[in-house]
Amino acid sequence: MGILAVRADERVKNITFTEETISVDLMDGRTITVPLVWYPKLLNATPEQRLKWETCGGGYGIHWEEIDEDLSTEGMLRGAPAPRAKMVG
Repeated sequence: MGILAVRADERVKNITFTEETISVDLMDGRTITVPLVWYPKLLNATPEQRLKWETCGGGYGIHWEEIDEDLSTEGMLRGAPAPRAKMVG
């Protein structure tokens, strides 16, 4: 009996939301769940706007056109919140 080699596949399969979290299902069966407060644009978006996502970057990124937000599965797996907006001036 051979050993089944399972490869990590961090492409986006599906996305679900609760009032406080975003969960991204990956092609390899894992699910990443992170707090929405990490992503202020998503936190402040309407539920309808949150559902209008599309994959980008070969399936490794998520894009929301309406709210101008982009996330990567790599960043989510690393546990990286959205960078804070810097004050100009």
